[in-house]
Amino acid sequence: MASSIVSSIPLSISDRLTAGILALLIGGFLVFGAGLANSAVLHDTAHDVRHSYGFPCH
Repeated sequence: MASSIVSSIPLSISDRLTAGILALLIGGFLVFGAGLANSAVLHDTAHDVRHSYGFPCH
């Protein structure tokens, strides 16, 4: 039988705030970056990512 030990490190309020603000900035960049990008750029990027993973798409 396998057992695991879980430990946690308490974070201070400033660490939590820093992580939250960083997550909001990255999320906002992704949402607005994708929302305001030219659709051809998004298509080409997705197409290139599929090829980089070795997924045949045509």
